[in-house]
Amino acid sequence: MLNIGVIGCGAIGKEICRAIDSKLIEAQLVAVYDRSRDNCERLLGELKNKPEVLPPGDLISRVDMVVECASAAAVREYGYAVLESGKDLMVLSAGAFTDPGLLKKFVKAAAAHNSRIYIPSGAIAGIDGLKSASVASIDKVMLTTTKSPEGLKGAPYVVQNSIDPGSFREKTLLFEGSAEKAIAAFPANVNVAVSLSLAGIGTKETRVRVFVDPHAERNTHEVTVEGAFGKFTCRIENVPSPDNPKTSFLAALSAIATLKKLTEPLQVGT
Repeated sequence: MLNIGVIGCGAIGKEICRAIDSKLIEAQLVAVYDRSRDNCERLLGELKNKPEVLPPGDLISRVDMVVECASAAAVREYGYAVLESGKDLMVLSAGAFTDPGLLKKFVKAAAAHNSRIYIPSGAIAGIDGLKSASVASIDKVMLTTTKSPEGLKGAPYVVQNSIDPGSFREKTLLFEGSAEKAIAAFPANVNVAVSLSLAGIGTKETRVRVFVDPHAERNTHEVTVEGAFGKFTCRIENVPSPDNPKTSFLAALSAIATLKKLTEPLQVGT
């Protein structure tokens, strides 16, 4: 049975831990870690089979796979040690990989130590189609994200430009640019741009638009891909996580589905 450790006990981490605890995923939750001890304690109070709360070094030594649900900083701080230890790594904060040097370093370490790096699709659909299309040639990948003012509060782009998301009365374009710039501008909102970029044509060529909509009740991502295969568009209207309005519920479900795929004999999809 796969032994899992989770770093980050926030909205996504909680959902993953609950899924393992309920046996939706055939694995063992061995250990968890969060900078906030309170987050860990609240999580343990919800679980029947309580994992240990361990510092990252001890957690890594005890498991087969580490699931990162904390932040891009956590990926940079702990990810290499996971791979160097011969353990698999699942990354939810894919924004860390806007640094091509870090990604190259991680891939090299994974190859040297027979480890694997998994990046779930997150809060979007269409990754399977994009991966298939990339076997030939792709001309365009566009991600259009629409969120409520609450979901965009505190984003670096909003703060640096003195934008009050709550001041808008209709749907308004806040940002348009490369995925590379978008993830720096909205690190808590468009991690999906990195997943798209890695599956397709890279962070410099993948385009991103971010809209604020005071009437939005759901986080919306629309992906458009054009290439030698033709064209497809996927639109996802996500329910925000009940624990964090900046995170879509589908992001946690995507991670759970990836873990299920790793532990089940039947594989469906690209």
